[in-house]
Formats: sequence, structure tokens, C-alpha cells
Amino acid sequence: MKARVHVTLKPGVLDPQGKAIEHALDTLGFSGVEEARQGKLIELDLAESDPERARAQVEEMCRKLLANTVIENYAIELEA
Repeated sequence: MKARVHVTLKPGVLDPQGKAIEHALDTLGFSGVEEARQGKLIELDLAESDPERARAQVEEMCRKLLANTVIENYAIELEA
């Protein structure tokens, strides 16, 4: 089973990389971008075949390592 974890900063958390992206886009002539937020995508190949157990495992991975839940949100996608 494959899992994709999308990790993004929570609203209100300062995002210096997002600001740098906004500035770079403006410099390149893309002036219509009002805000850019940067995140990360983590792809995992799991041995688990049960979707419920796979989701529970990935949730635990997110809480323990993949996301800083104080300042980040995460979303999990599973694919058989």
C-alpha cells in the first residue's frame, strides 16, 4: 500500500520560504500571487495491506516524526 502525507504549516505560522517564493514569482513577472505557502510531500511504501491499520500506522508516524503538530497540519492519502 502507498501512503502520501502532505505536511503544511498551520494558518498564522510564519512561512519564510513561502515569502521567498512570493518574491521570486513577483520578480519573474507573476504579480497576481497574493500568498504562497510552502509544504512537503512524503511518500511511503507500506507492507500493510489493511487500509485501517495502514492509516493508523501513518497517523502515528506523523505524530512522532513526520509532522510537528504544534505548527503543522498533515493530510494522509492511501492508495492500494
